[in-house]
Amino acid sequence: MTAAKGKESPAGRWLGYRPEIKVLDCTIRDGGLMNKHQFPDEVVKAVYETCVAAGIDYMEMGYKASRRNIVLGEFGCWKYCREEDIRRIVGDNPTDLKLSVMADAERTDYKTDIGPKKDSVIDLVRVACYVHQIPTALDMVKHAHDMGYETTINLMAVSTVPDRELNEALEILVESEADAIYVVDSFGSLYSEQIRYLVKKYLGYCKEAGKDVGIHAHNNMQLAFANTIEAIILGANRLDCTMAGLGRGAGNCLTELLLSFLHNPKYDLVPVLKCVQDHILPMREKMHWGFDLAYMLTGHFNQHPRAAIAYYDTEPREDIAAFYERISE
Repeated sequence: MTAAKGKESPAGRWLGYRPEIKVLDCTIRDGGLMNKHQFPDEVVKAVYETCVAAGIDYMEMGYKASRRNIVLGEFGCWKYCREEDIRRIVGDNPTDLKLSVMADAERTDYKTDIGPKKDSVIDLVRVACYVHQIPTALDMVKHAHDMGYETTINLMAVSTVPDRELNEALEILVESEADAIYVVDSFGSLYSEQIRYLVKKYLGYCKEAGKDVGIHAHNNMQLAFANTIEAIILGANRLDCTMAGLGRGAGNCLTELLLSFLHNPKYDLVPVLKCVQDHILPMREKMHWGFDLAYMLTGHFNQHPRAAIAYYDTEPREDIAAFYERISE
């Protein structure tokens, strides 16, 4: 890898790279879960321009959530990703960067809100679902595919899915129109040997079907980067990350760490460093994200981070040992 274009890192002398790998930066989408998607336009524009300058393959703008029964001002525009809002930032996107949105199963009016690709600057629709939502997810993927978009399926909370049920799910998912299926460590609870097992399993189903495997890791146990590396080594080609790890709760695999590991001269680390310094880190004072004890404990117990988020939102906070005892029951 290059520390910046034209500058080879010491590791770059012995580690190669796979041109098949695609990096997707989901700073605005995942980070929006920490501020109700209320990013100023200048921040979204800065992340967009950084992704272009850094040679990143995809930028995820936000969600395609249902706009029925919305409360005006409760959420920012990146929860809905209307075409006019995206174009306000990217224009016609005359770049090599592809744009992505995420559509949660059962939370998206996909038949009306995801129109033909010819009318949109969006390139990729990623459908996120829990295992019991697979029938809906399949309908959503087919619709998006038929509209002309690239598609993926992000199977969430895989750490809670029994092995036999996961096998049955993958048998169904590889028959879909999705271009890739993601291993999603929603609770940040997986260790490297579990990632190894899951990625091998996904590859076993996906390779024959001509689909990529992706990895979306959370950092509750300080393992998001390490688990992403493990997935890369095994053959995962779709990699999620966020700048400074900005994301729900403990956050995600850091874009700057990932680019510094990938030995592909197309990626330029310097623009990302600048964006993190100038735009992302200043938000830490208002947005609490990243590794912390309460998030570590929800990861340890394979639980949704909502309990940790509530812990940090409560004043005065309970003793961390009492929190441990409460969520371990």
